[in-house]
This record gives sequence, structure tokens and C-alpha cells, in this order.
Amino acid sequence: MLKELAKRINALIFIRAVVVTLLLGSFYIFSIGYDRLVHAASFSSLIIFLYLLTIVYAILQRRINNDLYFIVFAYAQIVTDVVSEVLLIYITGGIGSLFSFMFLLSIISAGIILDRRACYIIATLSSILYGLLLDLQYYKIIISTVTFFSEKDFFYNIFAHITAFYLVAFLSGYLSDKLRKATRSLEERDTVLSDLKAFSRYIIESIPSGIFTTDLNRRIITFNSSAQEITKLTHEEVTGKTPEDIFPFLGSSQSLMDRVEGEIQRNGETFPIGMRLSPLKDGSGNSIGIIGVFQDLTELKAMEAEVKRKEKWAFIGELSASIAHELRNPLASLKGSIEMLSEKKVSEEYAERLMKIALSEMDRLNGIITDFLLYARPQELNKKPFDIHQSLRDVVTLLQGPETNSKNVTISAKLDGGLIITGDSKQMQQVFWNLGINAVDAVANAGRIDIYTVSKFNKVEVVFKDTGMGISSDDIDKIFYPFYTTKEHGTGLGLSIAHKITEEHGGKLLVESKGKGAGTTFRVILPLNN
Repeated sequence: MLKELAKRINALIFIRAVVVTLLLGSFYIFSIGYDRLVHAASFSSLIIFLYLLTIVYAILQRRINNDLYFIVFAYAQIVTDVVSEVLLIYITGGIGSLFSFMFLLSIISAGIILDRRACYIIATLSSILYGLLLDLQYYKIIISTVTFFSEKDFFYNIFAHITAFYLVAFLSGYLSDKLRKATRSLEERDTVLSDLKAFSRYIIESIPSGIFTTDLNRRIITFNSSAQEITKLTHEEVTGKTPEDIFPFLGSSQSLMDRVEGEIQRNGETFPIGMRLSPLKDGSGNSIGIIGVFQDLTELKAMEAEVKRKEKWAFIGELSASIAHELRNPLASLKGSIEMLSEKKVSEEYAERLMKIALSEMDRLNGIITDFLLYARPQELNKKPFDIHQSLRDVVTLLQGPETNSKNVTISAKLDGGLIITGDSKQMQQVFWNLGINAVDAVANAGRIDIYTVSKFNKVEVVFKDTGMGISSDDIDKIFYPFYTTKEHGTGLGLSIAHKITEEHGGKLLVESKGKGAGTTFRVILPLNN
């Protein structure tokens, strides 16, 4: 408050000097009615007095350092101005003076520098002194050159001026209060805004993830402490550069909101970075740049590698147990049949039956081993552009066989036009076949299977949706495990193979089911360009 009041008083001193110089000085220089003044010499003295008073005010103002003293000092100046204005009006003709409007300047100054109450105080003082001056002039107690004003003229002049004084006091005080309230409100908002900015800055600096922001030209403008620690680059070294300059794995056409991983150099070493870019917006929702949040994935990658290593050994153990279980049953049947045949104590008819059992179990063993090799052995992908819709139509044609017709299953395929993707068409057809066979096995009589595709975000979803028995919550997390099956016949490798082939194509195989009897939906998500 002290600084603000000092600024206002400085402005008052300056404006007073300007008014004395321009208004009174021009009146004196151009001799406007100067020859008719009763106290012409006093006019010059008043101008000199006001200049000296301005200098004294300027000197005293620098020595005041207390709010109360400043208020008293402001009142003293404005009251002195009012007295000086009365003297000026007296010198320049009283009721006929050109300078009676200067009272209004003092009232307005009181409102700007002090408050509403000061406006009314100065208006009252001005009214009293001006009315007293005109009364003394009317009753000829003071000498005046004016003789042609009537009694009505004197009293109406007093009434008009007093009305104007209080009207200006009201308006000036009202506007002054509004201005002060608005100023306080703005100051409070500025304080809150400054606190919020500081708080936001502290939060950004305290976040362990690296954060940077850019302008609309993709030039980096902020780079927090964690970003500097991760990259070993200072804020000055990155300011003005693009994200691609710091993180080469980012393409200029990188889609916002996508998470991307890559590598950068740090002290001659390569280390992994995970990053997400998002649009940076102002309070109105307009885009003002980009914000990037990134992390050093070195420790995370090491942990993932360790987890994968442990999962690999655990998986090998489970797989070995599953293989042993799957092989034990046909081997047991095969062994029993051969033992009975070797004893040669069975009839010819029974021996022939045992031989068929042995051959069947051998075929079963061969099927298990073949499926397992298809799952376990890495296969080189023969990636070429192919029409995924045509591949699905071929699968639908194969699915509409005797078993489907006998169960009265309806297969609805919405596969209009062509949809070209890049991949191994034979292996992907194997995926679709496995999913289709599973759907046919799952549905009961008069069931339904819907097959369709959905394209979005540079990806295509191939959906197999059936109205079958569904999958329980206990089984749904295990259906992609090798040799896990809920069917009476089957190796349990169909979905495992489909899952593996989909991942080799850079895609995902997802399953949704609300439980037994609720049907099942499989989604094969593949990139359109791979």
C-alpha cells in the first residue's frame, strides 16, 4: 500500500506542476484579462508559490515512510490546493473567474489518491470556501471588478457549483471504490496465479519422469530436472531444439497420444526410453504446443528380462508336465495293445481290433507332436500384401460343412470389399481356421457365429463372436496355455498356435466372455502396415 500511495502522490505532484505551467502560465503569458485583474501582482506570486510548493512536496515525499503520514501528507496537499484555488479565483475576478472548475480537479484527485470519504470532505471544503468567497464579494467586503451580476446570479452560481462539487464527489468516489476493489481483486488473482504457477513448477520439477514442452513450431521451451538427469543435457542445450533432435527415434509424423519406445545416446552409451506425446492446451482448449513425458527404461527392461527368464523356466516346467501328460495316455494304450498282441493269446478278431487301437494311438501321438512342433518351432514369416477379407471368406466356406449344417449353426460374415494388410496369408488363415473351429464346437443347435472386421487407428480387428457356451472366469486366463483344453478331444494347442502366430505378426489375440452360457468373442488385432 505504501508504494502504491507514493506513486499516486508523485502523480499528483507532477500533474500540479503541469497544470500550473500550461494553464496558469498560458493565462499569464497571453495576458487573457490580465489587465482587468485587481491584484495582478498577486497572480505572479501565486504561480511562484505553487512552483515552490511543488518542490517542497517532492522533497518531503521522499522522507515519508509510513502509511499514516502519507495519508496526512496527501490531505495536506489537496487542502492546500483548494485554498490556492480560492485565492486564484479571488485574484481572477471571483464569480467571473475562469478557474472555478479547478475545484473539480481537487475533488477527483482526492478520489484517486485517497477514498470516497476524502471526495466528500474536499467537496464540502470547496463548497464552504467558494460560497464564502462569493458572499464576501456580493456584500462588497472584498474588492471585485464584477458589478453586473444580480443577487440571483450569485446564489444560483453558488448552488450550481456546490451541486457540481458533490456530484463529482459522488461519481469520483464511486469509481474510485470500484477501481480499488478491481485492483485488489486483480492483485489477489495475480497472487493466486503466481502461487499456482510456482506450485505447478514445483510439481513438474518433483516428478521423477522427464517432462518437456514445445511451442507450436515444435521447439522445446521447458525441460524439467528429471529430463536433464535422464538425458544428461542442460536446459540451455535443448532450448529451441525439436524433440526429434534429442530423441531421434521420434518421427516428425509421430501420432500424439501414442506411447513409443526407442533408444538414445548418453555419455557414449545407448539406453532405452519410453515416451508419450500429448497435445499441450491453454485454458480455452486451444493447442499451444506438445508435452512429452518420458522415462529411463533401463531398470525396467532389466526387471522385464529377469521376469521373462523366470517365466520361461516356469513355462518350460509346465510345458514338460503337459507334454508328459498328453503323451502318457496314448503311450499307455499303445503299450497295452502291443503287450497283448505279443502274448498271442487273443483271437484274430480281437488282435485286429488291438492293432487298430495301436495305429490310432500312434496317429494321435503323431498329431500331438506335429502340433507341438508347429507351436514351438520358429517359422519364417513369408510376409506379403494379401486381402484379409478374402482369406476370411475362404475360412467361412470351409466352416460351412456337414457339422455346421447338422447343428443348424448360422455363420454371418460382414466382409464387404477388400482389405489389404501385410503378413503371411497361410499362417493367418490358420489362425482364423482355429478360431472358427472353436466357435463351431462351442455353439449348440441353432447357434450363431458373427465374423466381421473393424478398422481404426491404423489397425484392423478381426472379430469372431459366437452365442456358445462361453468361458468361465477360471478358464479364461488359461485358454492360451499349450495343452490346456476344456474339450473331450483335442490337444489344447489350437489357440496357443493362433496366439503365437498373431504375436509374430505384431498383433494381439484377445478374448472376451462374461461366463458360462454368455457366448465368447475373440478379437485378432493386426497392424494395417507391418
